[in-house]
Amino acid sequence: MNCILGVDIGTTNVKALAFQPETGDIVAHASAPLTTLHPQPGYAEQDPEEVWTNLIDVLDEVCREVKQQNGRIEAVGFSSAMHSSIGVDDAGKPLTNAILWSDNRAEKQAASLRHEQTALGKDIYERTGTPLHPMIPLCKLAWFREHNLRLLRRATGWISIKEYIWHKLTGKYQIDYSIATATGLFDSQRKEWYAPALEFAGIRIEQLSEPVPTTYAGKLTNSTLPNSVTDGLAEASLHIGASDGCLANLGAGAIESGITTITIGTSGAIRRTVQRPLRDEKGRLFSYILNVSDPTDKNYYVVGGPTNNGANVLQWVSEKLTQTETTDVLAEAATVEAGSDDLLFLPYLQGERAPLWDAGVRGSYLNVDWHHGRAHFVRAALEGVLFNLLRIERILSRHTGPTRVIHANGGFAQSAFWVQMMADIFGVPVRLNESNESGAIGAILLTMKATGRVSSLAEATRHVGFGQTFEPDAERHRRYQAVYKRFEQALP
Repeated sequence: MNCILGVDIGTTNVKALAFQPETGDIVAHASAPLTTLHPQPGYAEQDPEEVWTNLIDVLDEVCREVKQQNGRIEAVGFSSAMHSSIGVDDAGKPLTNAILWSDNRAEKQAASLRHEQTALGKDIYERTGTPLHPMIPLCKLAWFREHNLRLLRRATGWISIKEYIWHKLTGKYQIDYSIATATGLFDSQRKEWYAPALEFAGIRIEQLSEPVPTTYAGKLTNSTLPNSVTDGLAEASLHIGASDGCLANLGAGAIESGITTITIGTSGAIRRTVQRPLRDEKGRLFSYILNVSDPTDKNYYVVGGPTNNGANVLQWVSEKLTQTETTDVLAEAATVEAGSDDLLFLPYLQGERAPLWDAGVRGSYLNVDWHHGRAHFVRAALEGVLFNLLRIERILSRHTGPTRVIHANGGFAQSAFWVQMMADIFGVPVRLNESNESGAIGAILLTMKATGRVSSLAEATRHVGFGQTFEPDAERHRRYQAVYKRFEQALP
């Protein structure tokens, strides 16, 4: 039994899946939680060593499970969260924690590019395809330039958590094109680091890793790993893979035009796969590389927008607003008609990325009336999350064409009520993915392409399984169209 391993290094967990291509079965699975640190308000960090240790534990468990089934791991592909930044010394030892996408300390530096150095900001967006926001390494490094220049220059390298893991496994500092395009430092068309962005960040090209294609293969060189991992991966090729957002699209089976992927976990994202780089005239959409420079397949880019406000809004409603279990909160929301009797909620509890790209924006209820009860406030909050995603979809569709079906995944998919609400608001069918592990599955599918098991990524998506499809209700959709117009008018 030959297996392909998909590893997903997220911000809440490290996961690994062992996939058997012949049967399409997941034959082993392991996961370990990660701790996010908040040493100051607005900061979000992780200990790189904890991520590494947890990854080894996960690999150890999966390798043992595969061995117990007389299996063999032939290849490993990697998915990782974007936008992290770590300073390392000559020996590869971290000089900082991993500064995560959700860290907002660089708000001033991002605002400078958007509102003061606008020509430079526009140029960087056009070259990189990365919206200007505190989340991106470009702005994080500029923060160090202003607040700790000595450390910025002292670090031999500035790398992501994925590069840190890749170096630990292979001994090489390399970054895949997908993660690179999410830094704000990488010219996505020339496939090289962009000098004006590096100058703004205050770093030298020697401090950055070698960019490589997402199908790039290496070998395990670390001899200090547990025997189970060393033995299990002895004959395996390691494939650097791509970012979790791009691989989530692939793992959701969303390669063809007209298919939009929506993921709602704590935060959320809406994405489309296209075959050319895309730029929004107002810099509101990202455009990241999934697979390019491959003469045997099409070029693929993933475009879209991330939101800070997804299921965290449901958590806020449950814990802070109603102090009620989420299952009861959802049931209560279902007692109110679509549109919440004109009550609107702007869901910006933690600032916002797309479509506003404003870390300082905050949420609010609008049109509050005497007859509105708790259930109205609950339902309006859930609708607000989806209205914000619809706003991003409207911007995206102007560039990529209309959505004909949504492939949905993430924690919200456990609520049939919320998924049906999505279908009613967007007015198109919503198809659930069979697995919520779309990042790891995407890493597996990309690895299948890299190893020649499939001839194209389109062929790889035939291995994606689906669950229930939710059809929109015409009357509720009509009602939601009117409510959404008021939501759009109320946006900051």
